[in-house]
Amino acid sequence: MSTLTRRELEFLVSLRADWRRLYLNEIRRLLKGDDTRAEPEEGQHEMTRYTWMGCFVAASIIAGVACASSALADETVTIGGSRAVLIKPKAPRASVILMPGGDGNIRPGDQGDIHGLTGNQLVRTRHAYAARGLAVLVVDAGTDLSSAVQYMAAIKRPVTVIGTSNGTIRAAQGIARGARPDALVLTAGLLSAQSGTGNNVVSILGSPASLPRTLIIHHSQDGCRATLPAGVDPFIKWSAGRARVAWINGGNSQGDPCEAFAHHGFNGQDGQVVGIAASFR
Repeated sequence: MSTLTRRELEFLVSLRADWRRLYLNEIRRLLKGDDTRAEPEEGQHEMTRYTWMGCFVAASIIAGVACASSALADETVTIGGSRAVLIKPKAPRASVILMPGGDGNIRPGDQGDIHGLTGNQLVRTRHAYAARGLAVLVVDAGTDLSSAVQYMAAIKRPVTVIGTSNGTIRAAQGIARGARPDALVLTAGLLSAQSGTGNNVVSILGSPASLPRTLIIHHSQDGCRATLPAGVDPFIKWSAGRARVAWINGGNSQGDPCEAFAHHGFNGQDGQVVGIAASFR
C-alpha cells in the first residue's frame, strides 16, 4: 500500500476531533474544485465524471485513514525491565521518545494502553506524532533512556527525545548517564536556575558538551514556579550554540499553573506544539 501524503496524515489527525464535519468539508472542497472543469449537459442531473473523481479521491482518503489506523496500533514493549508504549507506523521516517512530566508514571497496560498521566501534553498527543510518520515510544519513569534510544534507533534514526516539564529533568539525567539521542526537544522545561529551581537541566549536565542539537519550546506566559520564561535565555546562552527556542503565545489556561491544562501544558495549542517538535531532528 502506498504511503499517505503529509496532507492526508494531517487530515487523519484532524478526523479524531469531528470526522463527520471534516469528511463533508473535504467532499465539498473536492466537488467545488472539480465543478469548474466540466458542466453537465443541459437537462442532465447526473454527476459529471469530475464529480465522481472527486468522490473517489475523498473515499480513497477515508480508506487510507482506516488502513493507517490499523498500522498505528499501540503496543506495550519492555525496555531494560521497564514497560513502555510503542506506536510504529508501517514505514516510519524518524523516531521520537516522549518523556512526560509529573512523576513520569504512565502505568502502561498490556495492550499499549496508558492509565497514568493521560492529560499530560505528550501523552495526549502521542498519536499526532505517529500520524506524522514518526515511530513513537512513550516511556515510563523507570525506563533507561540510553536503552530506549538504542531501541528506537533500531527502528528508525534519527531519534529525538522530547521531554516536558519534569520530563526534561529525566531527559537531562539520561543524557548525563550516557544516552545519545540525535536531537532533544524540551517543552515547558526546568532549564536553568532562572527557571525557578536549583534542580534543572544546566545543573544536571554541568557542561553543554553532551547536549545534542536542542529545541526549547516554551510558553511566554508559563506561570509555573519551576518553569518560568526567565529561565530560557540563560539556557540558550549556556548551550553555546547548541540550542534555540520557539516561543508559544495565546491558548487557554485553567487550574494549577504547573499542570497540563494551564499555559504550562500548552492548553489549546497541541497542534502547534506537535508540528514544531515533530519537524525538529
